[in-house]
This record gives sequence, structure tokens and C-alpha cells, in this order.
Amino acid sequence: MSDSAANDRAANGRAVGDGAVGDGGVASGRWFAPGRVNLIGEHTDYNDGYVLPFALPHRTVVAATRHDTPQWTVSSAQQDGGPVTFGEAELDPSAKVAGWAAYVTGVVWALREAGYDPPGATFTVDSTVPVGAGLSSSAALECAILTALDGLGGLDVPMVDRPAIAQRAENGYVGMPCGIMDQSASTLARAGHALFLDCRTGAVEHIPFDATILVVDTRAPHRHADGEYADRRRSCEAAAAALGVPALRDATVDDLDRLTDPVIRRRARHAITENQRVLDTVALLHAGRVNDIGPLLTASHVSLRDDFEVTVPELDTAVDAALAAGAYGARMTGGGFGGCVIALVEPDAVSAVTEAVAEAFHRAGFAEPAAFVAQPGPGAGPLPS
Repeated sequence: MSDSAANDRAANGRAVGDGAVGDGGVASGRWFAPGRVNLIGEHTDYNDGYVLPFALPHRTVVAATRHDTPQWTVSSAQQDGGPVTFGEAELDPSAKVAGWAAYVTGVVWALREAGYDPPGATFTVDSTVPVGAGLSSSAALECAILTALDGLGGLDVPMVDRPAIAQRAENGYVGMPCGIMDQSASTLARAGHALFLDCRTGAVEHIPFDATILVVDTRAPHRHADGEYADRRRSCEAAAAALGVPALRDATVDDLDRLTDPVIRRRARHAITENQRVLDTVALLHAGRVNDIGPLLTASHVSLRDDFEVTVPELDTAVDAALAAGAYGARMTGGGFGGCVIALVEPDAVSAVTEAVAEAFHRAGFAEPAAFVAQPGPGAGPLPS
């Protein structure tokens, strides 16, 4: 499928066809949750910091039928192997479901842990959020399932509570120590706006955002899930402990000289300076100076490359090529170790920047990248059946 066709499917909410579920049953409803791009604020969420993502038109859509037994079956158009069925026994994280279905099981578990009684259900999942591209395909799945269960069961989970429940599914059941940014963007975002999120308090501000953001999927394998991401988080926690603060959100650049381990000092420097870059970006957007955020985007990438060390050659090549072709700023987005780059460009420069990145990849012997222009979309919700 072409990128434009995938975007059309995602934007129109038609990723799941005609309401069919399971063995030819009729769906009780259809719900969606989007992927996200993080404009700036990388690896700050688990440091109680600030982030500025927006929701993509790319969506995960769930068609679902409710039934009265405590059993759940899920199948996905993107996954081989047929449906996965789990019951109450698998809701114990020590006996968890393996593979991609763990994200679904984790949501049921997290809802129960939060005091809700999600109904048994059969789910059919389809998605246009690229897997492994740093665009939060896992959060989109979690939030789509959560939204479906809320609708099927009349659970009335407050919208402000949903990101934390979805995050708990990923942290406590799947075992991925992510922060709350991805689930917040997938749930709370508004069309035409970036989501300014304080990850400590949960406070949000919807900031109008009308700019041309080119997303380049480098198609480099996304490799942070096993150990590198967790290692960066441990380093940040060690830095905060050494400085005697609750989180690096509470530290300043002047505190860095107190960190004797050079690696931990670099990790902390990224988190502290990235937090400030988010605040500076928000201030510029409030002032209507959207193109002036470009240098902050680029500085974020340099920090992620040199201090946090989470880039790979494909990401660095894409950023360098975009800047050389006239982008105002460019940076990797997502957890790193693969995935996507974003570039702030003029609308009439999209083709030139896209071609420059593709040519740079060809010269370097990398796989051909994919690219699309991202417009901020809405957060999770129901779809017409």
C-alpha cells in the first residue's frame, strides 16, 4: 500500500472493514486510537519532565463484540498465527501472554487493577501505524483496546485516567518501562494541536500547531525494547539519586558538575537540557514563531546523539540530509535505536527534502526510507459502525 493510501485509510477511520468480527459475527462497535509523533521532549517523560507530541492520522482500529464470560480473543490483520485467546489465568503477570497480544491482555489486567470490570470480548484489530518506527504502535493498540472495553462495558473511565491505565499495562504486564507520553498523546490529543504535557502532574495544554512536519521512516530496525531503553532510564534514576532530587526534572545544568560518572553525567545533561528545550519550544509557539523552533529540534537531536547515545547511522544521515536540503530543523523522534526522523520544512520544500534524504540513504547503502507529511489528529474515540 502506498503511504498516501495508508494515510487516507487512517484519516478516514476505515482500517477495519465493515464491522466483521471473529467468526463472521457483527461488531458491537468500532473504536480507534492514533499513533503519535513527538515534536520535542525525548526521554523526558520518565524523568517527570515535559513533552510536546501530537497524534498522527495513522490509527489502530478495533472492532469488538461483547460476551458475558471472562474470556478475550484478539486477532490482528498485521500479525500472523491466528487469534489469541486468554482468560483470567493469563491476567496474572507471572503467567502472561507472550508476544503482541500481551499489550491487549495487559489492558484488561490494568483495568482490573484500577477497580474496573472489563467485559469479555472478541476483538479484531487493524492498524496503519507502522510497527517499530517509533510512532507508538504499542500505545495505539493499548489505547484502542482500552477505549473499546470502556465503550463495550460502560465503564466510564475518566479520560484523564486512561493514559496511566494504559501505561500500567505496558509497565506492569508487558514489562516495558516506558513513560506516560505515548498513551497521553494517543488518548488526549486534539486535531490541529500539539499536546504540551507535564508528565509529573498530568496537566495538559493544547497548543495550536499548523506547520509542515515531514516524517521520515528510516526503516532501520527499532531495537530499544530489550535493554537499551531500560538502561537509559536506570542511568537517569541514578543521576537523580546522586543529586538528591526526586527526578531530573528538578535538576539544573549547574548540578551536573556534582556527577562524577561521565556516562551518567551525559545522560543527565540530555534530560535536563531537553526539558528546557520543550519549554522554549512552547514559548515560541505561543509567540507564533513556529519556524524558530527549528534550531531547538536540531539541538535535541545532537543531544540525543552525543549525550544520550540513542541514534543510529540512519537517523543521523536523515537529519543531516534534511538540514542540508533546507529544513528549519530536524531530529529523531521516539525512543531511538531506529525509527523515524521529523523535519520542519516549508510546504514547497517537502519533495526536495524527501528526495535529498532518499539520495543520502542510497549513497550510504541503507534501505529506501518512506516519508509522509504529518497533520495533528484527534485522540482515541469511537467510530461509526
